[in-house]
Amino acid sequence: MGDRGSVVCSTDLAHPAREALAAGEREHRERQAVLQEAERRIAARTSQREALDREQAAVERELTRVRGAAGSVAQRAAELGRRADGLAAAAEAVRAVEATARRLKDADARLADAAFRAGFDTPEAAAAALLDGAGRRALQHTIDAWQREAAIVAERLAEADANEAGAHAPAVPEQAQAAHETAERALRVASTALAAAVERREALAALSRRAESEARALGPLRGEYDRVARLATLTAGTSADNERRMRLESYVLAARLEQVAAAATVRLQHMSSGRYALVHTDARSGQRRSGLGLQVVDAWTGSARDTATLSGGETFFASLALALGLADVVSDEAGGVRLDTLFIDEGFGTLDDQTLDEVLDVLDGLRERDRSVGIVSHVADLRRRIPTQLEVVKERHGSAVRLRTAPQD
Repeated sequence: MGDRGSVVCSTDLAHPAREALAAGEREHRERQAVLQEAERRIAARTSQREALDREQAAVERELTRVRGAAGSVAQRAAELGRRADGLAAAAEAVRAVEATARRLKDADARLADAAFRAGFDTPEAAAAALLDGAGRRALQHTIDAWQREAAIVAERLAEADANEAGAHAPAVPEQAQAAHETAERALRVASTALAAAVERREALAALSRRAESEARALGPLRGEYDRVARLATLTAGTSADNERRMRLESYVLAARLEQVAAAATVRLQHMSSGRYALVHTDARSGQRRSGLGLQVVDAWTGSARDTATLSGGETFFASLALALGLADVVSDEAGGVRLDTLFIDEGFGTLDDQTLDEVLDVLDGLRERDRSVGIVSHVADLRRRIPTQLEVVKERHGSAVRLRTAPQD
């Protein structure tokens, strides 16, 4: 953090920084929630789009299968209708040929029977006997026409499509029309689903672009948050850059503690006959944070040690010296305003007679400089040492305070 003497800082700066950090964290959580919601909606939209794509592909495959080589379902239906009409006409022609063949056979049988009954061996002999040349030529032309028609019918019957059509049941136009209408309805439903899928895909693309834009907008906010977070962790003493894990408040108060320790040392050296002095330290102890540590320098050994190693009486000396040093520093910081009254509560029971005399000498010195020092204690020996006393006495109707004067030696 640099030289403490060159840093102008106040604890008032930490409060706005904490508020800014809290606001940044709240905004970050809100932005993070918005981002997570957008990501969730993107995932849902992506899944929905994939399902619609699969549905569209299935519909397109079905349309392709139904359409065949035709350009559209309507063309395919028209082609099937034409084929059905052609097959129906072919079947009708086949039935007509078969009926004609049956009638021709019956006619041949009747002709042969009539010729036989007329005394001719064959119908031709009967015709030759009855018809002249012109009549026979006309009859021959008729026979030739029937034979050509029979050959054409036989040729058509020999075709594979004709045989297959003849094996099928007769075509039902009503069923073909119903199938055509069903195909048209399926086409309309598929077209509607395709349009809805396209619309949803476009909406999903718009949401994706919006989510991407909002995610990019979070970048500067994230950088600002990281900067504030680094500053916050540094001032809180939790950052890795803060080697001593010293809070900003501790850093500011450390300067005051140095002044208090210096003022307390003047008192403590007088109380301890020049043996002890208090010094401020920034060193860390275990897992505790640094910044507000105190050590006592023992002039007898020339080493510094923790204040926890002091005895009960020495701890009382150090505490009293710190209280008096704090009063001196407060007076200096307040423009010379004096702290005229000081109360000391307990702690005297840990002092031996010699140490108690030294403490009372220090307190007498304070009273000589027009300061009032009050002692709250149950030590009986203090009753004869303190000339003016306020005694709290329990009575039937409550406690009472009485002023008493101790006898002087």
